[in-house]
Amino acid sequence: MERTQSKTSVLLGCGLIGLALILSSHAVAQEPSSGNGNMPSTRIRRQILVSLIDRKLAVLEGRQVLRTFPVAVGAEVSPSPEGEFQIINRVANPAYYHPGTVIPAGIDNPIGPRWIGLDQKGYGIHGTNQPLSVGHAASHGCIRLRNSDVVQLFEMVRAGDMVEIRAQRDEQMAKIFGGVAATDTSAIAQARPVATEDTTSGQ
Repeated sequence: MERTQSKTSVLLGCGLIGLALILSSHAVAQEPSSGNGNMPSTRIRRQILVSLIDRKLAVLEGRQVLRTFPVAVGAEVSPSPEGEFQIINRVANPAYYHPGTVIPAGIDNPIGPRWIGLDQKGYGIHGTNQPLSVGHAASHGCIRLRNSDVVQLFEMVRAGDMVEIRAQRDEQMAKIFGGVAATDTSAIAQARPVATEDTTSGQ
């Protein structure tokens, strides 16, 4: 369960850039609780599936796709990590910190209005002050969404939900995101995102 914290700095790094998420007294959303153990939560854990090839993200509950969103993924020089991860925290209205720079929550914040942190230190899913980067390989390794989309995603997931980031389009990915499943290394290589220059200080 995520708990509300007051005036606490959580130091993170997103690829090559450092972050500090400054948590206000209302910043971390409360999660469904099982109380004293008498009323266990019945919420089914959800899964976020990220396709680096398609530059899209899907929220699944069991086999049902609840929503899909376009995303920006890591640039070639700072790729997004592949594998299975778990959500460990959710921060509303985070402040951005880079040595010598602090940007409070607001329209200029490079990580947008929401942060969904993963159990690989420094990596997460967040918004952006550069919405045109969405759909491109442009981040320092994190997964970016448009701000309106990350607010919706934030409400759909909880700490403990799983995140899987894949660089290959298999049959499941093709069914969810469209396209043809890549069955050999040449097809996979051709389908990989083309890196774009990252001109922002965001993640």
